Amino acid sequence: MSSLASFAGKQPGYDAANLPVDIARAVILSAVEQADSPSRHEHECVALTDALDRILACDILSPIDVPAHDNSAMDGYAVRSADLPAGQPTVLREVGVALAGRPFQGTVAAGECVRIMTGAVMPAGSDTVVIRELVQIDAGNIAIPAGQRAGTNRRRAGDDLARGSLALPAGARIGAAQWGLIASLGLAHVDVRPPLRVAVFSTGDELRDAGQGTREGAHFDSNRYSLRGMLAHLGCATTDLGIVPDEAGAIEDTLRDSAAGHDVIITSGGISEGEADLTAPMMRRLGEVLHWKLAMRPGRPFAFGRIASKSQSAWLFGLPGNPVAAMIAFIQFVRPAILSLNGQIDDALPSFAVPVTTSMRKKPGRTEFARGRLSTRGTGLQVTPDDNQGSSVLRSMATANCLIVLEHARGDVSGGETVTVQTLVRVV
Repeated sequence: MSSLASFAGKQPGYDAANLPVDIARAVILSAVEQADSPSRHEHECVALTDALDRILACDILSPIDVPAHDNSAMDGYAVRSADLPAGQPTVLREVGVALAGRPFQGTVAAGECVRIMTGAVMPAGSDTVVIRELVQIDAGNIAIPAGQRAGTNRRRAGDDLARGSLALPAGARIGAAQWGLIASLGLAHVDVRPPLRVAVFSTGDELRDAGQGTREGAHFDSNRYSLRGMLAHLGCATTDLGIVPDEAGAIEDTLRDSAAGHDVIITSGGISEGEADLTAPMMRRLGEVLHWKLAMRPGRPFAFGRIASKSQSAWLFGLPGNPVAAMIAFIQFVRPAILSLNGQIDDALPSFAVPVTTSMRKKPGRTEFARGRLSTRGTGLQVTPDDNQGSSVLRSMATANCLIVLEHARGDVSGGETVTVQTLVRVV
């Protein structure tokens, strides 16, 4: 028995012939987390302009205070709080202007104020900003009503980030907000993890690629495109190896070549026990690969393990051939594993409970993932399942914005009951 099989077999409730989703996910994550992946230690320095969607390799500590100076949060007048007697109005003399990028050069003395714009540096001597709408102006004299509080509308240096404080942790994905934050610190370069190298291919003599002519009994391969799209959201460097025919030699060569130059291999199709399914036995020849029948719908057949070639090895995920089953298996098992291999944090798919609009049939003893669409209902949300949940109906994945997760032990669901939904933000 292989070490991976021994490890998996020790998990409570493990049954390769009818494996619950939670146990399968736990086995995969435990295996990849315990392996010493080089990708967790490597990093490269890239220009900030090239860093979008990359994963930070190191913590970013702020090299400056943000904001760098005490500044005004509003357009108005910078004053001394000592000139604002409690419960009484006051009149101050305007002595200058402070603009963003053009500070007032003097000091605000007793009885004086400075007109100030949002973001401008607070003039020396001032500590409060009275907004423009509250004052009355008469030939340079500024009448300020009673009731102003000291420190109002003043943003202190370092309020957002103090010099030396953590701006972004290692493992964070650089999205639009993170990209802007790094730029606001004045950093032109950033250390990121190298993208995971992922090989993708489909198997089957019945498959044709987009643009090729079709023939009787054939259909166009969509899985590689769906998988590459989801991998792009994860920042992977993907190699599309196309369609591999149902020939033992071709499958072996493709697996060996993939293992020698990639961190992860993802296949779709050919992992059942049918007469023409040659991928499964070839996987077993080349490494430690577990073949499961998952207690899951859609997506029952699944393979996971590691294969080696030329002193290198790669994680292997064998997905079912049906288009929806392949996508859902990727979302539930491959995506979390890639996040772990990347050392990526805080990118789990949001899940929450909402009422379902219609009844749903469900057999206890398996987890079902139904395509659905979230919509607003009054002040809340509701979810409606697609009317065709077939594992080959890719249209339903194209129109869904969530998956309805019907748990292992759950039975039929009535309309109005609460169900768990898993959003597909940044997935499809």
